[in-house]
Amino acid sequence: MSGRARLTVFAALATLFTAWSLNPLVETGSWLPEAAVLLVLQSAVGAGARRVPLARSLTVGAQLLVSLLALMLLFGGKGRSGAGDGVLSYLVSDFGALFAQGVRDVNEFAIPAPLTDGIRLLLVTGVLVIGLLVDLMAVTLRMAAAAGLPLLALYSVAAGLAGTVSGSGGASWFAFLLAGCGYLLLLLSEGRDRLAQWGRVFGAAPRGRVSAGVSGGGRAVAPVRTGRRIGAVALGLALVVPALLPAMGGGLLGTGGGGDGDGTGIGPSIQAVNPLVSLQSSLNAQDNRVVLKYRTDNPQLSEQYLRILALDEFNGVKWEASGRPLTDVPERLPNPPGVSGQVLSGAAEVRTSVSSAQTYAQRYLPMPYPAMQVDIGGKWRFEPVGRTLVGDQLGKDRFQNAQGAQYTVRSLLLKPTAEQLQAAPAPNEAIRAEYTKVPDNLPSVVADTARQVTKGAKDDYSRAVKLQDFFAVSGGFRYDTKVSSGTGSQAIVKFLSDKEGFCVHFAFSMASMARTLGIPARVAVGFTPGEKQSDGSVNVSMRDAHAWPELYFEGVGWTRFEPTPRSGITVPDYSRTEAPESRPTEPTAAPSASSAQPSAGPSKADDCPPEEKKLGECGTAAKTGAGSGGGGTSVGTVLAWTAGTAALLALPFLPFLWRRRLRARRLDPGDVLSAWRELGDSAWDVGIDPDEALSPRGAADRVVTLGRMDPKAAEAVRRVSAAVERALYAPPGAEPSYEGLASDVLLARTALLAGVSRATRLRALFLPRSSARLRWAATARRAAVAARVSAALARMRTRIPARGRG
Repeated sequence: MSGRARLTVFAALATLFTAWSLNPLVETGSWLPEAAVLLVLQSAVGAGARRVPLARSLTVGAQLLVSLLALMLLFGGKGRSGAGDGVLSYLVSDFGALFAQGVRDVNEFAIPAPLTDGIRLLLVTGVLVIGLLVDLMAVTLRMAAAAGLPLLALYSVAAGLAGTVSGSGGASWFAFLLAGCGYLLLLLSEGRDRLAQWGRVFGAAPRGRVSAGVSGGGRAVAPVRTGRRIGAVALGLALVVPALLPAMGGGLLGTGGGGDGDGTGIGPSIQAVNPLVSLQSSLNAQDNRVVLKYRTDNPQLSEQYLRILALDEFNGVKWEASGRPLTDVPERLPNPPGVSGQVLSGAAEVRTSVSSAQTYAQRYLPMPYPAMQVDIGGKWRFEPVGRTLVGDQLGKDRFQNAQGAQYTVRSLLLKPTAEQLQAAPAPNEAIRAEYTKVPDNLPSVVADTARQVTKGAKDDYSRAVKLQDFFAVSGGFRYDTKVSSGTGSQAIVKFLSDKEGFCVHFAFSMASMARTLGIPARVAVGFTPGEKQSDGSVNVSMRDAHAWPELYFEGVGWTRFEPTPRSGITVPDYSRTEAPESRPTEPTAAPSASSAQPSAGPSKADDCPPEEKKLGECGTAAKTGAGSGGGGTSVGTVLAWTAGTAALLALPFLPFLWRRRLRARRLDPGDVLSAWRELGDSAWDVGIDPDEALSPRGAADRVVTLGRMDPKAAEAVRRVSAAVERALYAPPGAEPSYEGLASDVLLARTALLAGVSRATRLRALFLPRSSARLRWAATARRAAVAARVSAALARMRTRIPARGRG
């Protein structure tokens, strides 16, 4: 492989290794193989253009053109806007729409963001651009040290963004190690290529002698020194810059606007324009921080859900809150829409005092639904349709949020009955038209499944209960927070097929299926009631984050249903098909997901009442909720991490183990020449380079002198050299046996190690210079294989008669 070809390979590897640091920004790394394939294609085009050769500008132009065509083939049609059919229209409209969608997704989703087509396009394109810059600097312009600057930019952005979520201030140590190794390999490859232009190097230059690229004082001259400085500065900045990057907002690029911009030093803040995107990370959180504390006079604590906002628009890619006008917060909020006087007369007003943690920086205020009066300081705005409070803008890129807020909410405890829901008239046309919309790309299997599940139901209430029971009881669904949280139409289809997911999947699917049946539906996001403490307060932790569907019934309004079979979640009384015979009269607090305990004995699913199945207290649902909702690490994951850590820790010991095994193999048979080779390699390891031109006696004197050996070790070396001379020059059969051969070699090795500094001794043990023999052996073996292949091809050519003769 030529020097330029080697540089091309290592430039691509350095880019790919650095691109690994982008993985924590998205939920799945499936984009990385695509980026790797396109990066290899781009590098191959550059290598071919330089071999022609083309001008530097033409080489870069060819790489750009091929990369653009490859992106068109990969992403073509995914952002179709219908503006035209020409190539220019395709590039501008289709790609422009997909890029714009990617930018919107980046601004909206928190880290880790779902891998939408737009975000995938941004990631792959970014890697290709950095790869092109690295290839241009390292290979085309022969400035490998400067190629660390675009790599630094890529790593610093990834590390800074990942640090805003992880709280570590930077990417993981493995990502830095991988990126640093890629850059160092690129520098070593360029150094080897430059050195090879001076001719083959057979050994190190003797001390005191000046070699190429070295000044009279033995120090590197300007070009080498400059390259080292650039490399050191780039690696240093890669460590320092991510730690100095300011904390960013809730979106992937911080433009979501959720925080004040002032760190608290307590830990990472929870902030996102759409809080749905942080649900999975909250449910899987290891620390399970308490984000809210409240006290309430609600007699039914199990109904005390803290609602953040409602997602009422489904565009086929995700559920989101539609943009609606905001108003000033009134002294008394209007009555909830669609609730009749009869239901209002049976409602009780409850008071809840909430205190949020300093780490909770959400712009939307968690409140019981429906809130009627809110007493809170700061600048807040009211969204009447969703009945939510949103933090107002305080300045440039600064918004009011719930961080450390203390507020009091008066809300209604509605108590609709199943009879009222069953007798509800048809909703008004405005509600039906807006909240039964489904995207055109919604697969037919969603509507077909909804009709099949609700077959025989005569009203919307019965259909809603059948849908809830399908997910929570009879459908065979499993609760698992580790499942990828897709939000689009295909994610719903996959969920219906695989039958495993967490609250996001259950809420999305039930709301979508309800809309196909003509029932107005939306998805609410917030927290389950939490865990009651001994002092009467209630703690709401990160794992209490939840999503649930809300269905609209005229006269009752927006009504919560619970399709998620998770332990600790209560099913509303009005949605039970059959009320249990005995029910506690005093209110009890619903335990949080983290406090769920497995039952003491096994239970059969067939013997479990439907109500208990809904609550996740028995059967498959209970096992799933206890196992998946706990956020524990699986045994396989622990074993995989343990094996990986052990392998990583064993890497420095591999040369040591290899030399030890080789030494034992050389000394065991008692062969004099093998023992002499081991003695030469032991001297080489401590810095005494082998000199094949010397006789065995001369080589022994050189080792004794340079190794500063004591008389006993010197005699051992000379005995070994004398044995080598006899083995080489004595008549066959005249060589006397040498009983102490292995002992003399080991004695000489011990003396050599004792005569050098500690650093040299450690290098001799763990990074032996004699390991170069492995590279030589591999090169010789490769040359031998190439020679055999060439000889075989030559024989084949001689056997095949030339055409056209005679």
